[in-house]
Amino acid sequence: MAKKVDKRKKIHAKLRKNLVGTTERPRVSVFRSNKEIYAQIIDDSKGHTLVSTSSTAKTIAGQKGNKIEIAKLVGVELGKAAVAAGIESVVFDRSGYIYHGRVKSLAEGAREGGLKF
Repeated sequence: MAKKVDKRKKIHAKLRKNLVGTTERPRVSVFRSNKEIYAQIIDDSKGHTLVSTSSTAKTIAGQKGNKIEIAKLVGVELGKAAVAAGIESVVFDRSGYIYHGRVKSLAEGAREGGLKF
């Protein structure tokens, strides 16, 4: 199992070489555990997290559905919070995960919430 995690971290390091969040266009970082999914919008130039949400948030934790549906709700919530904070355009950092399943669903939900990738 350690090999799988190490492989993902290696892919993430390669992605992060060219992927930088600026003040005008911050970075959406995704972390996926076995049960939960977390997303945050980061301004790398200042090193600050601007907006964050997860499947453990009070508004989402009580929802029924499978993990893909919950990930979409997290994306919509992230998009709404970002638009409320004045963020419209972002760079998507999949953190070495395959753009499939929960990661893809979160990205689609964020687009529905008002973010532009």
